[in-house]
Amino acid sequence: MKFRFAAAALSAVSILALAACGDDKGSTPAAAETGPVELRMTVWSANEAHLKMFNDIAAEYKTAHPNVSVKFDPLPFEQYTTTITTQIAGGNGPDLAWILEDSAPDFVGSGALVPLEKLENPDDLAPAATKLWQNGGKLYAYPFSTSPFGVFVNTDLLKQAGQDNPADLVTAGNWTWDKAFAMGAAVNAKTGTAGMVVRDFDYKTWSNLSAVWTGWGAQAWSADGKTCGFNAPEMVEAMTALHKAIFTDKALPGPGVSADFFTGQSAMTITQISRASLLKDAKFGWDLVPLPAGPKGKYAVVGQAGLGVLKKGKHAGTAADFLAFFTNPANSAKLAQYFPPARKSQLNAETLAKTNPLLKPAQLQSVVIDGISTGVVKPSHTSSAEIAQNVRASLDPLWKPDADVKSVLDTVCTGLKPLLAK
Repeated sequence: MKFRFAAAALSAVSILALAACGDDKGSTPAAAETGPVELRMTVWSANEAHLKMFNDIAAEYKTAHPNVSVKFDPLPFEQYTTTITTQIAGGNGPDLAWILEDSAPDFVGSGALVPLEKLENPDDLAPAATKLWQNGGKLYAYPFSTSPFGVFVNTDLLKQAGQDNPADLVTAGNWTWDKAFAMGAAVNAKTGTAGMVVRDFDYKTWSNLSAVWTGWGAQAWSADGKTCGFNAPEMVEAMTALHKAIFTDKALPGPGVSADFFTGQSAMTITQISRASLLKDAKFGWDLVPLPAGPKGKYAVVGQAGLGVLKKGKHAGTAADFLAFFTNPANSAKLAQYFPPARKSQLNAETLAKTNPLLKPAQLQSVVIDGISTGVVKPSHTSSAEIAQNVRASLDPLWKPDADVKSVLDTVCTGLKPLLAK
């Protein structure tokens, strides 16, 4: 009860904060300032390589705008959106912010962001990548990262466990979830090492499981956002397969068990190419392959991040000018090292390979380029904070060996129904 009350209260704060940001909706930000300005941009990555690249771009901007400095403020991923909205409610919101795809409808629909009218060559942006960030024909956040999920594999561990190479299975058309789960179980049984890990899930961030359940044709809710999909037959089948893989076959580590692929603690992990930098000094052989095919065939799931300017930020005009510079074609190519671009001219293996030296052109083509062209974006909805907390709490009973999958998923929809109806 306390958990659900806190989630509802937090959601109310978030919605009110964003609504307050939406005063004078659609107005144009003031012009860039001439006096000393320090912009604050919230990000959810504290990765040193990411921050160095951001600071290098900011330093280049400062050479032409000596009065402007930019501070990049990393916030913990799990509390990222709620931290920003709490800051906004307290009158201390950032000037610019990365925005998660799940909260895009709240930020874009509330009028919290200024329309982006200074972007360089906006016609180069792929329509599929900008759809989530538009309202009324205007773009309110730049999709600086449109990153499909793939599977990094430790080829040494798989070979040690007598398993096939996933790349060969992809070529033969046999790379499926049944096969992936079986391989994960075999690795655990024969080596004691974790098989498959859904990175950043940790039995909390349930939306990352969309990288799995989409293969069964399941979805969290209908396209119009009004009907719960958690207890639909496709989701029940997907979650039943996942539950068996965790608790019966031991293909995935259970709750409370940490296994980091990038330090050799698991044979496979589902994540995005921004993590490839962690393999720079890997002591094992590795590869990157697309998500396994599910009962509904091949598919791709995309995680997105938008970069927006807060309307009620202290320096909205200057922030909008910096955002245009940060996302221009030259800097977009730099960002592509970690964050796949939305610019059509840069969505090719040759361009991406220049800034992703650890990845082969074939890997970039099959996972990133093909994934962006065919993938579905992770779940998003208004009142995202409240929905996320509600689903997480309702799913907790699922992560037990004797869970009744259908009953738990029915409970998820009972809790979601009034929220989706708002």
